[in-house]
Amino acid sequence: MSDPQATDVETPADPAAPLSTQQATESIPAAVVAETIEAAAPMADEAGPEPADKTDKTDKKSRVRQLEREGEVAADFLETLLDIADLDGDIDVDVDGDRAAIAIVDSDEGRVPRRLVGTDGKVLEALQELTRLAVQAQTGERSRLMLDVAGYRAERRSALVELAQTAIAEVKDSATKRSLDPMTAFERKVVHDEVAAAGLVSESEGAEPHRHVVILPE
Repeated sequence: MSDPQATDVETPADPAAPLSTQQATESIPAAVVAETIEAAAPMADEAGPEPADKTDKTDKKSRVRQLEREGEVAADFLETLLDIADLDGDIDVDVDGDRAAIAIVDSDEGRVPRRLVGTDGKVLEALQELTRLAVQAQTGERSRLMLDVAGYRAERRSALVELAQTAIAEVKDSATKRSLDPMTAFERKVVHDEVAAAGLVSESEGAEPHRHVVILPE
């Protein structure tokens, strides 16, 4: 059965995540991951969970402040990870829509190791999940932050937009549906947005890691 595109919004609790954290972090030493998580735990104890205020959730300014705090916590966690692993890189923090956006970028001291991206972005996906868990440990709230490393997601987004536009044109010309290759939740969301902007409808079909986008004709 096809699911509407709205179901492709990533959540940390998604049981059908495309890759387990244990599998994807093979290129990151286990001791580094363990030490970084342990380092984040005392911060969570000191700060404590922020009080939930239902009223503030409808307040745009409050939401922006919450996302900025997520970014700050994530940046501290990632800086600790880079220091422990003795890796180069600077941390950029921003707010993109309804998410905190974090990027590990090349620094003056050196380039970010591309192994933090991994094959097809698998290590990046795992590192993003670890960062979300670190943020949740300190704030008491689930995070949907988006992590990028060395511009991988930005480059991938551009390629996906081009791919989606080509597929959309083919669907319009042939009036038949078009199935794309399996993608991660992030990649499917990019395609769904592009299809919606073109006035068509798309759905996600299949189970991870073979879940893919199907673009439907008008």
